[in-house]
Amino acid sequence: MSTHTNTISQLDPKRWKALFLLCFANFLVIMDASIIQIALPSIQKTLGYTQESLQWVMSAFLLIFGGFLLLGGKLADLYGNRRIFSLGVLILAVSSLFAGLAWSELSLNIFRGIQGLGSALIAPSALSMVMRLFSFSSAEKAKALAFWGLSGAAGGAFGIVFGGLLTGTLGWRWTLFIYVPLSIIVLIFSPKLLQKSGQRLKGRIDYVGAVLVTASLMLLVYGIVSAEHSGWTSSNVMISLIAGVVLFLIFLLVESKMKEALLPLNIFKTPDLGIGNIGVFLTQAAWFPLIYMLILYLQQVLQYSPTAGAMAVLPVPLFMAFFMIVVAEKVLAKLGIKMTMATGFVILGLGNILFSQFATVDGTYFISVLIPSFVAVLGNALAYLASTTASVSEVEPKKSGLASGLYNTNFQIGSAIGLSIMVAIAGAATRASDVADSVVALNEGFQQGFFWAGMFAFVGAVLALLFIQSKK
Repeated sequence: MSTHTNTISQLDPKRWKALFLLCFANFLVIMDASIIQIALPSIQKTLGYTQESLQWVMSAFLLIFGGFLLLGGKLADLYGNRRIFSLGVLILAVSSLFAGLAWSELSLNIFRGIQGLGSALIAPSALSMVMRLFSFSSAEKAKALAFWGLSGAAGGAFGIVFGGLLTGTLGWRWTLFIYVPLSIIVLIFSPKLLQKSGQRLKGRIDYVGAVLVTASLMLLVYGIVSAEHSGWTSSNVMISLIAGVVLFLIFLLVESKMKEALLPLNIFKTPDLGIGNIGVFLTQAAWFPLIYMLILYLQQVLQYSPTAGAMAVLPVPLFMAFFMIVVAEKVLAKLGIKMTMATGFVILGLGNILFSQFATVDGTYFISVLIPSFVAVLGNALAYLASTTASVSEVEPKKSGLASGLYNTNFQIGSAIGLSIMVAIAGAATRASDVADSVVALNEGFQQGFFWAGMFAFVGAVLALLFIQSKK
């Protein structure tokens, strides 16, 4: 496959400003999945959702977002990162406007799905640009990836806070309207700060592969998010998951025969790319359920109000900022990818175990929330930065969009699968409890969920020690 030969031959003097813009865009993408959570009861009351159908406010976004990430990364490689990035931001702005104006369940679900499409174009193209901007210095690349990781973690945590504040003051529609001016700001500064892609793939879209992988990922995501409500053994969940796996295997078979494949399988020959993506998957499978159950624990067990619960998790992004920027980068430089990832997973696992022991019905904020959060955030920062570095740092520049799409797909699928499994475990433990107090039974479920999320992290530590090759 031929490529354009022109590449960026010198450092971009605007690279740190460009990094801030790209991290802000990533912040918006990740926040989009969390900002609307606290607004769900208000949305249900306004648009008449049933309790069962309300999940589609979240699922419509996740379904399209997860399904199109790999294609979004390939499009960035073919047509230029900045072009696809700007297109994604424009789609996000327009769809957010119409989602905020939604007049029915169907209209909101459709525009939430289109929001997911825009985000699926933004995420891989933005990370690809980060990797290109900082390809000249491993030290700067590590710092840039630390800021990138921080932007995602902050988006998830601050989204809950902003969602509570906006819903309580301006109404739920502003959790969607807010994306219009923020997206316009990104569009204004993009041509000023972001360079056009230099080296880029020259070829065509693998339409067969695009249809197969998008359909398979959407079926997998649909099965996962449906399992939270219907159960893993329900017919629609089983059919969706089996069909998704079969289509994905067909996709891999087709890709192995294609000259211009959507996912060239030789990309997995890149050192540590495969285990790095598994690390990203396991990091999210251990971390995302922790935050989800922590919010429920604060509101349903400790009886915090939604706003107070949102403010109670505010230290999480603050801890994350400190550990990502001050600690994780230095640890990675000193210990290398293997030991940083393994150490991070062990600490993240211990953080989950602490929650399983200290998050009690009569718990206090300092003991039950703050101390375990401090430990878990440190572990997440180390494991996440090392996994991200392994996933994307050694990839050829012309394939950076594809690698970023692969990384973001594992990020989202790990979050969804981890959450579904932990919700199922927590629910089963609550139902199996023989205590009369419903709050105590509910908390026993949360404690089991925390515990098994920790097991995901410990598996990540073992895999890192066994399969990471790089000692840098």
